[in-house]
Amino acid sequence: MDPDQPSSATLADVARRAGVSLATASRALNGSVGRQVGAALCDRVRQAAVELDYSPNAQAQAMARGTTATLGLVVHDVADPYFSTIASGVIEAAAERGLLVTVASTQRDPGAELRHVELLRQARAQAVVLAGSRIDDAGQLDTMRSALRAFTRAGGRVACIGQDVLGVSTVVVENRLGAAALAAALHREGHRRFGVLAGPPGHLTARDRAEGFGYSLADLGAEPSPEHVIACEFSRDGAYAATAELLERGRPALDCLFAVTDVMALGALAALRDAGLRVPDDIGVAGFDDISSLRDVVPGLTTVRLPMVEMGVQVVGIALDGDPGAVRRARVRGEIVLRESTRRPS
Repeated sequence: MDPDQPSSATLADVARRAGVSLATASRALNGSVGRQVGAALCDRVRQAAVELDYSPNAQAQAMARGTTATLGLVVHDVADPYFSTIASGVIEAAAERGLLVTVASTQRDPGAELRHVELLRQARAQAVVLAGSRIDDAGQLDTMRSALRAFTRAGGRVACIGQDVLGVSTVVVENRLGAAALAAALHREGHRRFGVLAGPPGHLTARDRAEGFGYSLADLGAEPSPEHVIACEFSRDGAYAATAELLERGRPALDCLFAVTDVMALGALAALRDAGLRVPDDIGVAGFDDISSLRDVVPGLTTVRLPMVEMGVQVVGIALDGDPGAVRRARVRGEIVLRESTRRPS
């Protein structure tokens, strides 16, 4: 065969070369939700396809199946370790099912998220997974619900990681409970005067974590005063600026600062260091998520550990398994990890 010419081999040619029926060749190469082909037979068919340089027509397969062998993962920021770790779990689980993952980053733009979902629908993706928080905006939520309904009507599957607000199968992170447990643990460690880097108003994950932390401390008689709860961007730089603002107010007598994500906590650590303050000697710092990059942070950051890789694996399962019309939920509660950043001076 001329390597410079495209292959003209057909599936029928592959079946003849392998000595199997056309239906068996199709099941071996394309998968089947019904009858399965034995491993030895699959190997023989695949070898025949390689020898003939056979390439299936993806568009024709999509038309026949209604979907392609792809899963779309839509995240807010693929550079954020939280989302990239979840993505690794999604890719692992999808690969075991023979699916290719297409990753799209919205940069926290709801309009971009909608466009990505529509493009995945047009491309006949088998499933779409949305990873990330929602904004408390009824119009935006209704629009996304409509887009996801259109996706499922076209034969696709849908699942989310985050808040259970879109009416689809969801891996629900217990943000309030995790933050409340962290607050109680820090109180037991001897911290009493808290500040909170609360993220942007209306951001549901940030709000749940900040409120869970505050409610727990209120029960313990140590609720942060309103001027010590600072709204800021949901980023390292946003937390850096908010921490600097807190310090410019005259450095209130705080002994612990809670940031609603680890990425934000890293910004707080940098701002405190630049101001000449020592962690934890002068003030403690805690975050939430336990992102992988914390392994290189000194002092080690106290946080709430989420099983992010497992969450990615889990969301693929609840998206693809079971009745297509069923709405399934899996709840994830974080684990408190106390490290040096909140150790009280002796």
